[in-house]
Amino acid sequence: MSLDQLCINTIRMLSIDGVQKANSGHPGLPMGAAPMAYTLWQRHLKHNPRDPKWPDRDRFVLSGGHGSMLIYSLLHLTGYDLPMSELMNFRQWGSKTAGHPEYHLTPGVEVTTGPLGQGFAHAVGMAMAEAHLAARYNRPGHEIVNHHTYVLASDGDMMEGVCCEAASLAGHLGLGKLICLYDSNDISLAGATSLCFTEDVGKRFEAYGWQTLTVADGNDVEAIDAAIREAKAETAKPTLIIVKTVIGYGSPKKAGSMEAHGNPLGKEEVVATRRNLGWPEEKEFWIPDEALTAFRRAIDRGAEAQAAWQRRLDAWAQAYPDLAAEWKHGFSGTLPEGWDRDIPTFGPQDAAATRASAGKVLNAIAPNYPALIGGSADLNPSTNTALKGMGDFENPALTLGEVEGAVGGGWSYAGRNLHFGVREHAMGAAANGIALHGGLRPYTATFFNFLDYMKPSVRLAALMELPVILVFTHDSIGLGEDGPTHQPVEQLATLRATPNLLTIRPADANEAAEAWRVAVENLQGPTALVLTRQKVPCYDRSVFAPASGLRQGAYILKEAEGGTPDVILIGTGSEVSLVVEAERLLAERGVRARLVSMPCWELFDAQPLSYRESVLPSGVKKVAVEAAATLGWHKYVGSDGAVIGLDRFGASAPAERLYAEFGFTAQNVAERALALLR
Repeated sequence: MSLDQLCINTIRMLSIDGVQKANSGHPGLPMGAAPMAYTLWQRHLKHNPRDPKWPDRDRFVLSGGHGSMLIYSLLHLTGYDLPMSELMNFRQWGSKTAGHPEYHLTPGVEVTTGPLGQGFAHAVGMAMAEAHLAARYNRPGHEIVNHHTYVLASDGDMMEGVCCEAASLAGHLGLGKLICLYDSNDISLAGATSLCFTEDVGKRFEAYGWQTLTVADGNDVEAIDAAIREAKAETAKPTLIIVKTVIGYGSPKKAGSMEAHGNPLGKEEVVATRRNLGWPEEKEFWIPDEALTAFRRAIDRGAEAQAAWQRRLDAWAQAYPDLAAEWKHGFSGTLPEGWDRDIPTFGPQDAAATRASAGKVLNAIAPNYPALIGGSADLNPSTNTALKGMGDFENPALTLGEVEGAVGGGWSYAGRNLHFGVREHAMGAAANGIALHGGLRPYTATFFNFLDYMKPSVRLAALMELPVILVFTHDSIGLGEDGPTHQPVEQLATLRATPNLLTIRPADANEAAEAWRVAVENLQGPTALVLTRQKVPCYDRSVFAPASGLRQGAYILKEAEGGTPDVILIGTGSEVSLVVEAERLLAERGVRARLVSMPCWELFDAQPLSYRESVLPSGVKKVAVEAAATLGWHKYVGSDGAVIGLDRFGASAPAERLYAEFGFTAQNVAERALALLR
């Protein structure tokens, strides 16, 4: 048996043994894809097992995350901090070898994968980050960014819509440092792919603008190596390498069948597979010395590559100290001094939609926060999220002419405005990939109701605790005539139910400014900014409490006149204006009302009990007003409180008419409060 074959079978058998011991998992993909993974990791992948976060490493994404034992085996074999005990504890409580790869949990895992297609789309974002950073920081004679993003994708990945969206975007952008190894084994969980998937994937990717290559025999290491070399030589296009493999290769009974996909082989078949592959029949989790020695050479190779890069980085930093300071902030995740110094303060004359106010704040932050990069799903004019004069991130090979809709300031990979097109799902995943890559702080923007199209990516951002900023505008029935297809009613509840995610719905321009401050400072997870289309008042902060109260999630906007409140009126976003007016109506009836603005449940819940009780004391009746589903509000108003919300879909009409028809009026708020007090 050749050394190559010995190493490949080591990957296969470690994967088989891990799945069998757990009595759970997916052995088929690792068994079939082991040769391509071995070839990539041993002959091409630039990485340092002793420093998994080295900035100029190649990124490897196992998009078919169900085949997780493949990457766990590779990480252990090449010398990452993943001991054999972890492989033997696959899928068990407290292990670093979860059922699907998890970012933060396992050293060397670049992204949480498992939901098919997502890993591929995240890899597109990583390649976008590499292209931007290279264009921005490399200088003649000083190349500090030059690496590839590799993704191993399955048939299932190729079927998912997000993969199609992301591949289309990558082809348009000409991301030549992106290489996808497609494990084409013609089997999915439920049977042969021919049951539902008969298209020519190669031609599809060619139409997207990719180079496509084919390796007919997935066990041919030299052919795989040649294909990867050809892919690396093509710098103007991403490359798809279609590798024809046999799922469960080596298993006498289950190779090539759906039985190898998602279940252990079984003890008898494991023994038969060992025999078939020329492996000692009784040795579990066995690594031949020759194979381990070959794999562990990755440690010295990685150390040498990183040391050479560090010398280049040091020379570059000496030549370009200002750029080096930017780089340091970007990759450390720290904020540059004075990043918020130009954020405006708004007055009563600045009544505006919060999307407009937030757009001004964003453009005040961007010049002082160079790592900030982002864009919208074809909605810049509506979401107000274009960075003026910051250039467009675009494929410089496409055109040098003027393009309608370009923001201005340049057309290259150095631009900071990302044009995702009408691809919300890929937008969310690509933003995650940019954050995962490091060095940049991404934001996205779309209409709030289109959260539906990007929810899986938002969930993964929260799961991985990525500091992505998610701008959602047109936040309620207040957008009016576009009707219920565009009017979000359940989306706030969806976001608030997502762990690790801050959801902020500011009431006016100053709260929008404070919301952006909180979002930028929140480095522990994603932040969603939920903004209005319609104009809202800007409150006189000499009369009302400072907007800095937003940092506590909820604050007393205005205390009741004349003593202890009879009732507390709680509003969020555009509905704060209703409780402000309702307070005046109640005062005319001799009722004292405290006004509370509650833009962020999560921040409020994180406050000490004493603070929460001081804002929303027990024993005082409460009315909450929000133009969205009422789910969850009784946690704050109590069983004896009232919620004015919308537990049905909206309608098509001017916003003022909709608010009146659905009871979002100051008069109705006052009447509901009075009813509570009777």
